[in-house]
Amino acid sequence: MEAVPARARACVVCAALLALLCVLPLTDSPLTDAPLTGGSFTATFTSWRAPLLLAALYALCDQIVRRRFGGTFYPVLLAAAFLLTPAAAALVPLPAALLSPAEHPSAPARRAWRAARSSLAVWAAATTHRALGGADAVAHPAFPQVLLPAGAAVLAFCLVLTVLDGAMLAAVTAAPAWGRGALRRTWRGPFTHSLAPVAVHGLAGLMTAVLWKSPYGPVAALLVLLPMGVSCWVFAQYHRERTAHQATIRALVQAVDIKDGYTRGHSERVGQASVMIARELGMDDDRVEVLRFAGILHDVGKLGVPTRLLRKDGPLTPEERRIIELHPEYGHEMVRGISFLGEARAAILHHHERLDGTGYPYGLAGVQIPECARVVAVADAFDAMTSTRSYRRARPVAVAVAELERCAGAQFDPRMVSALAAALNRHGWSPAVTSDEPARASDDPAVTSDDFARTPDEPARPQPPSQRTHYRTGAHR
Repeated sequence: MEAVPARARACVVCAALLALLCVLPLTDSPLTDAPLTGGSFTATFTSWRAPLLLAALYALCDQIVRRRFGGTFYPVLLAAAFLLTPAAAALVPLPAALLSPAEHPSAPARRAWRAARSSLAVWAAATTHRALGGADAVAHPAFPQVLLPAGAAVLAFCLVLTVLDGAMLAAVTAAPAWGRGALRRTWRGPFTHSLAPVAVHGLAGLMTAVLWKSPYGPVAALLVLLPMGVSCWVFAQYHRERTAHQATIRALVQAVDIKDGYTRGHSERVGQASVMIARELGMDDDRVEVLRFAGILHDVGKLGVPTRLLRKDGPLTPEERRIIELHPEYGHEMVRGISFLGEARAAILHHHERLDGTGYPYGLAGVQIPECARVVAVADAFDAMTSTRSYRRARPVAVAVAELERCAGAQFDPRMVSALAAALNRHGWSPAVTSDEPARASDDPAVTSDDFARTPDEPARPQPPSQRTHYRTGAHR
């Protein structure tokens, strides 16, 4: 245990001692509530049959789930909590802990911790279940009365795991375990996130326990685990697919950030602002996720734009601007085959269109512009104005919002602008400096950002008619 910090070793030792105290009553109490008949050997075999079978089953399921799918498999542990006495239930996780991989230098400590935390959680669940009359409810099930002790047991199981994991996290990271932020991060967040999955496992464990006690016996009870195994496989496939999606997006964004260092971090912030707008508009979770992808990838087409144009300090020539204005079409072609992006692909193509029809690449107007593109356009312009660039300093949030409101109706969708303003009032915003170099804009009030090459996705400022050109939101510089 030399590789384990001293505070973590103390947590392991304390948990192991508590688990040992939970198991001690086995010396003078039965392992199950089943009546024992026959001679001493028969009675002993009957008493140990259920705990040994459940322990072996849990070890097998745990190995399969961890190796094939990742994560944990609690139905067998919770079935043990519903079927066995607390002391006997605390024995069930031990074989699985002893069979855990031993490649890490701290494998003995890891094994001891896994065994202790699982034993304590199962013991707490079994104790809660029996205290509320769960043993009789399983033997003579009546719905919905059987759910109350089972639900309380699941709650106790989840709570003990959260407390132990939070204590170990605080010990390993040497971070404070108390305080408002620490409490949310270490205890409340993990508890609320794990409660629903553990509750599903608890329902499967309850079904297993009820069938176990029924005339059908343990063999029929084990059939409950088959659909649970299938659901674990499906969830693992979904998780792997989602991980692959995130890796794809992350790789594309990193490529853009490397090519255009002036706007590093811009893509993630546009994704965040797009999510704020979508949630303010009451969109469902799936669309919110799609808009996050759209915001993050809206500038991926810059990979097809020459780097010298993206990093040019001075004003762009008309020809150079036309080249940069091709980036939405480049981006759409790049992500055309990524099916999970859905309507985010339309946002990548049309996020520089304007409501008055003077945008690009197709000059769409009004409702012809996809809704997702109108969301990303507002988020994009907002972050462009509130971020420091090579040619000017960041504008305050209030100034940026006022500029968006001024351009609403002509350049931006007023509904999206209002949604962003409401979300900012509720949640605030912390713009970051994304430029790798100090801003070149002078502090002299006579020198404004218009004296430098304005990033084309910022709202255009009014000009005299003789000097006015159609401003089109374009790529970041």
